[in-house]
Amino acid sequence: MVVERFTPVAAAEIYRRVREEGRSIPAGLRYVDSWVRADLRGCYQLMECDDPVLLQEWIASWDDLAEFEVVPVASSGSTQELMARIG
Repeated sequence: MVVERFTPVAAAEIYRRVREEGRSIPAGLRYVDSWVRADLRGCYQLMECDDPVLLQEWIASWDDLAEFEVVPVASSGSTQELMARIG
């Protein structure tokens, strides 16, 4: 999960860039879905990849407009299966 933090003013520029240039996602990094905060101060994006350098490359292409936090996550279904095996 990638947590982006930005200002409402930056949000307009972010969406302009996405419309005109796309998401700038390197090959091997997969965008799954995203959710934007109602106050336009951030976004939560679910991304998938096997190489964290791909996340770094993508973040570097957007770091002029947002701050990023990368939080590794697992699906609740996978976690439920794990807990059933170990507990």
